[in-house]
Amino acid sequence: MKCVVVVVFFVWCLYIQLSNCNNVTYDGKALLINGERRILFSGSIHYPRSLPDMWKGLIEKAKDGGLDVVDTYVFWNLHEPSPGTYDFQGRNDLVKFVRLVQKAGLYVHLRIGPYICGEWNFGGFPVWLKFVPGISFRTDNEPFKLAMATFTQKIVQMMKDEKLFQSQGGPIILSQIENEYETEGKEFGAAGSAYMNWAAKMAVETDTGVPWVMCKEDDAPDPMINTCNGFYCDYFSPNKPYKPTFWTEAWTAWFTTFGGPIHQRPVEDLAFAVARFIQKGGSFVNYYMFHGGTNFGRTAGGPFITTSYDYDAPIDEYGLIRQPKFGHLKQLHDAVKLCAKALLTGEPSNMTLGTYQKAKVFSSSSGDCAAFLSNYHWTSSARVTFNGRNYILPPWSISILPGCKSVIYNTAQVEVQINQMSFSPTNVEPFSWETFNEDISSIEDGPLMSYGGLLEQLNITRDTTDYLWYTTSVKVDSNESFLRGGRLPTLVAGSTGHGMHVFINGKLTGSSFGNHDSSKFKFTGRIQLQAGVNRVSLLSMAAGLPNNGPHFEMREMGVLGPVAIHGLDKGTMDLSRQTWSYKVGLEGEAMNLGSLSSIPAVDWVWDSSVKENTQPLTWYKAYFNVPEGDEPLALDMSSMQKGQVWINGKNIGRYWTVHANGNCTDCSYSGTYRPNKCQSGCGHPTQQWYHVPRSWLMPSRNLIVVFEEMGGNPSGITLVKRSITSICTEASEYRPVIKNTHQNHGGLNEQNVVKINLHCAARQFISAIKFVSFGTPSGACGNLQQGTCHFPNSRSVLQKLCVGRQRCLATVPTSIFGGDPCPNLSKKLSAEVVCQHRVTT
Repeated sequence: MKCVVVVVFFVWCLYIQLSNCNNVTYDGKALLINGERRILFSGSIHYPRSLPDMWKGLIEKAKDGGLDVVDTYVFWNLHEPSPGTYDFQGRNDLVKFVRLVQKAGLYVHLRIGPYICGEWNFGGFPVWLKFVPGISFRTDNEPFKLAMATFTQKIVQMMKDEKLFQSQGGPIILSQIENEYETEGKEFGAAGSAYMNWAAKMAVETDTGVPWVMCKEDDAPDPMINTCNGFYCDYFSPNKPYKPTFWTEAWTAWFTTFGGPIHQRPVEDLAFAVARFIQKGGSFVNYYMFHGGTNFGRTAGGPFITTSYDYDAPIDEYGLIRQPKFGHLKQLHDAVKLCAKALLTGEPSNMTLGTYQKAKVFSSSSGDCAAFLSNYHWTSSARVTFNGRNYILPPWSISILPGCKSVIYNTAQVEVQINQMSFSPTNVEPFSWETFNEDISSIEDGPLMSYGGLLEQLNITRDTTDYLWYTTSVKVDSNESFLRGGRLPTLVAGSTGHGMHVFINGKLTGSSFGNHDSSKFKFTGRIQLQAGVNRVSLLSMAAGLPNNGPHFEMREMGVLGPVAIHGLDKGTMDLSRQTWSYKVGLEGEAMNLGSLSSIPAVDWVWDSSVKENTQPLTWYKAYFNVPEGDEPLALDMSSMQKGQVWINGKNIGRYWTVHANGNCTDCSYSGTYRPNKCQSGCGHPTQQWYHVPRSWLMPSRNLIVVFEEMGGNPSGITLVKRSITSICTEASEYRPVIKNTHQNHGGLNEQNVVKINLHCAARQFISAIKFVSFGTPSGACGNLQQGTCHFPNSRSVLQKLCVGRQRCLATVPTSIFGGDPCPNLSKKLSAEVVCQHRVTT
């Protein structure tokens, strides 16, 4: 009988173990994977914003950076370009992407949405959805709910068929339905609440076996986990005590718009924000973005979102590691993981250490302990006492103490190198251009539609092109005063977005544009008319469809008026209600000039001396061989104005060299971060370089096609390579208490050492020292300068330690630099070295 009891007990234990296998649940502390609470760090990598040949490397770098999870949206408008027609090939191969994450040993958070925002065209919605009869987006509307449920279930079933949910042994541990709905839901009132509850129920009924989340939705019904998005989320608590505290978008910086500056977020502040969230009880952090990538083609939303979606992410647009952001966050992840047991099993307590200083302590019954010592003052360091020991806390920082004794990490103390990345010439010969000009006189040839009045652009183009021609005729009396030397009349044309080129009798008269904050604008300019019939042609341009807000079905763009000519002898001539003819797209688009197969379709004109070209609406083509090396490539488009570029038939995106306007002053890591802080690039083109994926290139005779709207200098277009050209390090002689610092009677025993940490990329080595000073150097990487205190043999010490090596890692006593010329000053080592590719034979 005893044997039977033992066997039954064994079977029961085995059953319990198996029931926890491939199981994802949650409690008030964290996500539980196979019964184990986990603190998880995640990073957003959007599969269509990079290339399939980049995915493996990006995922591996994410893992090297200490991530546990890769997060991605699912892009409805890519996958269902027309109703019931699906595309999961190439950059759209979602299954391949998820499998690569699984192969790397990471988890996936699949944010199905299917509304995604994401600065993506139309927020990820397919434009055909706007024209479904009776539809109203993101509310209690049957046509919309049917389309949304059909797509959501399509994606879920695809993942199930491939056994990709964790409940099936796959990597997907979380899914998201809807996206940042709370603000829109309030506008819809009861209908919004009904829709939100329907969406949650629909998602849960797909039976994925993993939890679902709703971000920025405080009313998310059970079992949905409501989550936080933002620059800081330590204020956030879930709507039920039995739900974990998740941060689904920790913004690593901010998106960029044409005409705006580049946004950067200091890693010290980002790390501070994450540490604040963890000490608050957070157990899931997703960096948005960890790799931003590129808005290829016409995928950028906004309007006016740049083709680059770099986002100042730890991995840059081209797939290169951005230091110190990548390394400092990696060290943060390592430090938090050392505290995981105390964080997930201990009870928190608070201590006040000073006016701006606090301690958050997690202690468990099993003796595990972790402490977070914080200093919220913006400018002043603080010396605090905790558990009988003294600690120095830099301003706006948190020190992490696994075991509640020694500091192993401080958010403001960056001890990893800084990478200086730049663009440099390739060995590609200058482009030899051929040209083709749009025949503006033929606008009224071919398929046209005419209408008495002005029509909304998207209703006509269905977003198949950025361009729509509005053309009408104006008859001018030969006795008009302006024809005899009088003042020229003025054309005023109102547009709901996004840009307009004005042609009078086939000649470009002027252009006007909206901007990201206000897409509506008005063109006002004097025009040269002639006696008799004149043709007024307005080329309206899209610059990415809006990606947020309610009522997508009601969004309008194009020339909707009023359009009028002022200053005629008989007063104002209103053109708004005249008969207008409409032509979709450009002549070159109709012939698909960007593709390899259609190049012979027109008579290209070769001009060896083509330089500055003021002719608008011009197409250029040239051929080039693939450059040597393996560095990422880009086109420098600074000599042009506005248009699009194709490489071997693939559209790399919209370009626009409009100069950035912003507040590009000094940037301090301390203090609350907002997008108006730490801006750069003012007075220069918002985006100058445009990513050219190497996987799109052939060994020789690669086709480049440029469409320029206004005129530029194509001889200035160059193919460049992006690489890490130099690296910098900074290490203080005196640091806070860290793991190799010893305590002596409760005080600090400061060690006179500096840690050198320099490493070049693969197949590179440290070839030269550009700058080095141990003492009181100043300046930033790329502009370092000696201070009043400098050890003369700094260069010889670093030369001996580092030159010729790929990595230079050493902790050295400061005595190695010789006698101390300034014994009463705090000193640091600053260095910048050159990385060079090894020549192989």
